[in-house]
Order: sequence, then C-alpha cells, then structure tokens
Amino acid sequence: MTSFASHRGHAAMFRQDLLTLGLFFPIEAYSGAVPEMDVATQLATARLAEEKGFSALYFRDVPLNVPSFGDVGHIYDPWVFMGLVLGQTSRIALATGSIVSTLRHPLHLAKAAASIDRLSGQRLVLGLATGDRPSEFSAFRVPVDEKGERFREALAVLRRLWAEDDPTIATPRLDMREGDLLPKPLLRDIPVMVTGNSRQSLQWIAEHADGWLFYPQNLAQQAGLVRQWRAATPTFKPFAQSLYIDLAEDANEAPSPIFLGLRTGHRFLVGYLEQLRAIGVNHVGLNLKYGRRPAHEVVQELGEFVAPHFPALAGTGS
Repeated sequence: MTSFASHRGHAAMFRQDLLTLGLFFPIEAYSGAVPEMDVATQLATARLAEEKGFSALYFRDVPLNVPSFGDVGHIYDPWVFMGLVLGQTSRIALATGSIVSTLRHPLHLAKAAASIDRLSGQRLVLGLATGDRPSEFSAFRVPVDEKGERFREALAVLRRLWAEDDPTIATPRLDMREGDLLPKPLLRDIPVMVTGNSRQSLQWIAEHADGWLFYPQNLAQQAGLVRQWRAATPTFKPFAQSLYIDLAEDANEAPSPIFLGLRTGHRFLVGYLEQLRAIGVNHVGLNLKYGRRPAHEVVQELGEFVAPHFPALAGTGS
C-alpha cells in the first residue's frame, strides 16, 4: 500500500493515537429532506472551519431525491461542488462521505478523483460506498445483488488507472486495450476509505483500503470494532466515524440522544470526543442537520471551544 505521509489531505486528518474533526456539507441545520443550501453561506462557513482548525470537509454523493430516506445531502454533484469549494479553501482536506462507486463508471470516477487531487494540491481523501437506496439502482438499471462485486471491481480499477501507464484492463464494466488515464495523482495513488461494510469482510477492507469510515455506535461497540480493525491492520490505517450533533447554547447541558448522535453542550462534547480518541477513533465527521441553532454560529463555537482539542494535523500548509 502507498504511504500517504506526504499527502496533504491524509496528513491533515490522520495520525495514530490522535483525533481530528471534520464537517459534512451541507453545513446547515434543516428539517425535511432538502436543505436551503445557500452557496455563499456554505462557502463562508467552510472558510471558517478551515480557519478554526477543522481537518476536513465532507461531500456526499446522493444521485436522486428518494423521499423515504429523508436527506438529499448538499444537492449538487459532489465533484462539481468540490471544485467550487477547493477554490475557496487552501489547506483543509476534501473528503467524500461517500462516492457511490457502484453507480459510477470506474473510468469517470478515476478521472474525477485524480483531477480533484491534482487541482487541490493533494487534499482529496476518497470515501467509497456501495449505495443504500434501492430506487437509485433501479433508475440506473444496476442489479442490487451486484453491489459487492462492483465495489471490489471499482477499487481495483482505480488503483491500476492511477498507478500504471497505458494499462490493459478487462472487467465486467471495462475493456481497456489502449489509451491512458490523465491526469495521474501526484503519488500515483489517492487515500481510499471504505464506508461501512460495503458488502465486504473486515479482512478484505483491512487489506485493500487505506482506512475505514464507519457509523456511530455506543462506546463499547465502537471500541470492540476498533480493536478488530487494529488486529487486522498491522500497519496503521485510520478508523473514522460520523456523528450528528445538536450543540446546545448551554455549554454544560447534559447529553441526550438524537438520530446517529447527541444533543449536548460543548463541555460534554469535548469529553465524549476524548473518549472516542481513547478507544482509537482517529477522526470524527460532524453533521449539523438536526441542530436547532444557525450552523455558522455553531461552527464558530466549535472552533473556539472544541476544535482546539482536536486540531488539523501537520501537512496542511498552503
């Protein structure tokens, strides 16, 4: 596997025994499926997050509005929106959480990722997923039972297209006998995080991914999963997770559960994140969808009282 010590995005987000913080777009509190997504506000808050020491901004791949799922993410195509954000920032990692590799052709995916990585100065950390909305698979005429196979195929093809000159590749979705992919990533590779299980075994993920992006669980469950991950990865590979938060105005407010996260004041939140760091979690991507306060105000408070405990790491210089 590639060493990503010199890759700016990976270096900003991950180091053994440390924890950093990211933010999911839309950086906005909203009810229902569709956010307001005022782009000027999103960009201003993204710049604030970079200024305040967050390590990553997350972009989601949601091809269709499926009402039963209740969330369309940031509405815009992730690669187009990422291109806008990379021009408004200079240090913060650009992470995908995640690209649905089963519904995108590997050639298009490889070129988009390599382009973003080059244009951003190596800030892309590529989260990949199989997708979880059956109606999207019907729309794309992709059999749901091929998800696991297509996921493995995509990752294998990406690695070869990035690393090799003029590769010959034959897979169910690719018959490449001449030609080459340009641009190549500067390292001839990009850090890839597998999201959830993606219909793969833990052992497969440990062998083929550069890290694991999982969902929030109670501390005991997450600690057990991290132990399994460490046992399967003899060299350091990061473990990251998402977390929905509703930051209370009262810094001392005790925690109460919300969907895939918690409502609490910033003092408990710092302690909770320190517990996650203690069990081996290396990065937490925060999602503000279920908040009750303006997101820009929340990011300002997080930047003042929480992010300094878990700052972006070395490797984020301009």
